[in-house]
Amino acid sequence: MTDLLPAEFAHRLVDAEGVRINVRVGGDGPPVLLLHGYPQTHLIWHHVAPLLAARHTVVLTDLRGYGDSDKPHSGPDHAAYAKRWMAHDQLLVMRELGFDRFAVVGHDRGGRVGHRLALDHPHAVTALAVLDIVPTRHAFRHADSDFGLGYYHWYFLAAGNNIPEHLIGADPGFWVRTRMGARHHGGTPISPIAQDEYVRCFSDPAAIHASCEDYRAAASIDLVHDDADAAAGRRVTCPLLALWGEHSFVGRTYDVLDVWRAYGTDVQGRALPCDHYVPEEAPARTATLLDAFLQGRR
Repeated sequence: MTDLLPAEFAHRLVDAEGVRINVRVGGDGPPVLLLHGYPQTHLIWHHVAPLLAARHTVVLTDLRGYGDSDKPHSGPDHAAYAKRWMAHDQLLVMRELGFDRFAVVGHDRGGRVGHRLALDHPHAVTALAVLDIVPTRHAFRHADSDFGLGYYHWYFLAAGNNIPEHLIGADPGFWVRTRMGARHHGGTPISPIAQDEYVRCFSDPAAIHASCEDYRAAASIDLVHDDADAAAGRRVTCPLLALWGEHSFVGRTYDVLDVWRAYGTDVQGRALPCDHYVPEEAPARTATLLDAFLQGRR
């Protein structure tokens, strides 16, 4: 495993009811959990985490199915990769580390896990930051041809019969590097060392399959859970910060704050001068905004 994080970030594997989650912990102060997106690992935070660690205990994890975390078997209903269970993993990790209440910051898929964590466990989440996403339910319910072309991977990865697994598995390095290259605009270049690590982890056929199951769950069981919350009037009640890239599909397509205000009671946020990979493209600004948002959230 390549390491771009300072030595202070201690490594451990945490057993979350039989699913081992890869964890790094560093810093001191109020706890904040950082969750990565697709097709990455906890290393997406290698710039941001050391900056936040000056005033926070920073916990980095690989989501189930990604990086060096376990990739549990998933059945026909894709429930093993429902955001409800992915969020439950993270709750157990934080409890094992001694944190009953904590802030959550999630980019991309990690933002969707964070959103579910804040809905299912509002007593545990003191604040939520979501980076370059709108809620899954909103995205699917308002999908059009622009969405289909801009986010084609949502449909490709959710396809059945192992089609995406077979095609990605033929050249995972090409898939990872082209996906990231197509969604980067100016700012800090994405580290070649980090990209090599993403490719290493994604070269495992189990990781490719698990990540496809993540997207299949998003298009099925996650929507069932999201619709149930909407019907019951459940919203995120902790403070919510939305950050997004002004050049990203999200930034170009949605009124991001307006969308999130339908899903949360206390929403703020802004665009940053980058594309999708906010923590890697605009790390200093991201860390500054997160630090200001997290101050006093206990």
